[in-house]
Amino acid sequence: MREALFYEEIGGSKVRCNLCPHHCEIEDGHSGLCRVRINKGGVLYTLTYGTLSSISNDPIEKKPLYHFHPGTMILSVGSWGCNMTCPWCQNWEIAHEKPQVQRVNPDRLIDLTLDRELEGIAYTYNEPIVSFEFVLDTSRMASADGLYNVMVTNGYIEEAPLKLLLQTIQAMNIDLKGFNSKFYKKRTSADLETVKKNIKTISDEGLHLELTTLIIPGENDSEAEMEEEAAWIASVSDEIPLHLSKYYPAYKFNKPPTSDETLLKLFSIAKKHLKYVYLGNTTLKEGRDTHCPVCDNLLIKRNGVSVEIVGIQDKKCAKCQTDLKIKL
Repeated sequence: MREALFYEEIGGSKVRCNLCPHHCEIEDGHSGLCRVRINKGGVLYTLTYGTLSSISNDPIEKKPLYHFHPGTMILSVGSWGCNMTCPWCQNWEIAHEKPQVQRVNPDRLIDLTLDRELEGIAYTYNEPIVSFEFVLDTSRMASADGLYNVMVTNGYIEEAPLKLLLQTIQAMNIDLKGFNSKFYKKRTSADLETVKKNIKTISDEGLHLELTTLIIPGENDSEAEMEEEAAWIASVSDEIPLHLSKYYPAYKFNKPPTSDETLLKLFSIAKKHLKYVYLGNTTLKEGRDTHCPVCDNLLIKRNGVSVEIVGIQDKKCAKCQTDLKIKL
């Protein structure tokens, strides 16, 4: 175990965790909502420092990140635990259960990335925020060795720890669960406004940012909500790519999968506001490739894990010379 950052003693042996807005007040011998930060004798410890449930070479597009080093491979690592309670969790075995883990310290992880000749590390699979100390240490060491760092996250974190991460994380994909405050509170035990605030902070800081919304039938799939979500994202920056992902039954949720009709309808709505909208977790051909938002020239062609950059030259559209915020 490693002593956690961002907590305070609040009387007796009780502590308050200040990593995320839950501010769990934790009795001696107990853990907070995420299950991986535990109070031992008035000291808060993290249980996930260097304990990994998953290590894999992945295409960067799988995160999904479509505008950050497209066509490259990254070392993806995950631990266990989460600070949300989504009943349809697609990775519930590691988010809400205790999986088999292996111990891999930051220096070993960096050596592994370099040995495999990969360009960076992605903190993903479960919620990396709850492994804050490990992500912070590893990303600092990785950056010093010329590696980039990526987080796939729900974005539910307080401002001070977020600002620390922004020093050494180069890209994030935030899972924006929906755009309804009641839905957020009921289904995730979190609040939408915090996630919105953090999205704006990350964008304002100039970090590469993409967003994903898992479309769940009867929950967050209304046309009005997508109109509002896409318009708000555009108010932050219409350059932010939005990935609309198809839901399949998982964990405690057994509604049928999202229909292709719904995905295409919401895709069309989001495209009215945003330059780049994609469809994921589906066999649809729509929403797969990247086109120039000005002249519609094909920029990046995708077919499964095969990625071909066909219409970008000197960071511009090869046809109309529009500047592109795509990091090659």
